Amino acid sequence: MTVTKEDVLRALTSVKDPVSERDVVDSGLVQGVIVKDGNVGFSLEIDPKDAAAREPLRKACEDAVRKLPGIISVTAVLTAHRETEQSQKAQQQAQPQRKAAGPLELPGVKAIVAVASGKGGVGKSTVAVNLALALAQLGLKTGLLDADIYGPSVPRMMGLSGKPGVTENKKLAPPEAYGVKTMSIGYMVDDATAMIWRGPMVQSALTQMMSEVDWGELDVLIVDFPPGTGDAQLTMVQRVPLAGAVIVSTPQEIALIDARRGIAMFEKTHVPVLGIVQNMAYYVAPGTEEKTYIFGEGGAKRVAEELGAGFLGDVPLVPEIRAGMDEGKPIVAADPGGEAARPFMDIAAKVMNLLQAEGGAKKPPKISVT
Repeated sequence: MTVTKEDVLRALTSVKDPVSERDVVDSGLVQGVIVKDGNVGFSLEIDPKDAAAREPLRKACEDAVRKLPGIISVTAVLTAHRETEQSQKAQQQAQPQRKAAGPLELPGVKAIVAVASGKGGVGKSTVAVNLALALAQLGLKTGLLDADIYGPSVPRMMGLSGKPGVTENKKLAPPEAYGVKTMSIGYMVDDATAMIWRGPMVQSALTQMMSEVDWGELDVLIVDFPPGTGDAQLTMVQRVPLAGAVIVSTPQEIALIDARRGIAMFEKTHVPVLGIVQNMAYYVAPGTEEKTYIFGEGGAKRVAEELGAGFLGDVPLVPEIRAGMDEGKPIVAADPGGEAARPFMDIAAKVMNLLQAEGGAKKPPKISVT
């Protein structure tokens, strides 16, 4: 039996909203229902000050939909469309006393490493995927989380598709390729679907992809951060005990300005910066050994020296790297001993040594944003 949006809404009419004393559909709480191949997602529009009190309602909605035949997974998130003037004042008054949500626990995961950039378009996901594969090649049990909700690319780059299964303990089973376990919102939605989600929905999705996935025993979990330094990034550094961060940049100054911002964010949140990777560092024409510095020479290395962030290495512009990502055959998996894969293997070795020197996962950082 194929579950439809109408089936989901019909099931949700059995859940009563204790505030309005009507069902959650009739009271207008249910928004953004997505149904695909037995996987269901939707949001409940609430007043943000009631988030904690509404958690039982969220779970009741998930349970109601889960009873439908043919359901594989259900994800309901709480979000706020707008705040009343009263709720804004109440939130401001309560702010000094509010405690941040507790740190996520990922039993079995020894170290979590963020791969981040201050801006998009610098090849961050390419570095994250190949770094994860290179660490696996070095003998580490490795996972890869695609935390870019608005632009998920890991499924395509890893040659994976379809919905993740569910384990006996009701957690998502991460799809695996080339010996690396993965998770991405891209498994839940079509490639052409625009993720028009507000901040709370993104934060909830990130939290669930971390804590409601059966990662098993991992030496390292690579997290492909969304670009920038906004709410999603702060949610991750606040809730996840990061062992360190790898910053990806290209050599030109406009990218380096944003890379500095990324480094500053991790420093303010007490996450160690393991180093900078300079992607698209240069191009070598076939049949020659001459390097052409298309985007400028050595900019990321100079920034690393200025900020004391460490320099992990250059990744050149190589057609094989680009083609491998488009075809779902990353260069480190397709030709781990080849010349094009060598930069990633070298970077992975440095990251592994830094993690061992740091002693694994860190305690969750305390956020102080001024």
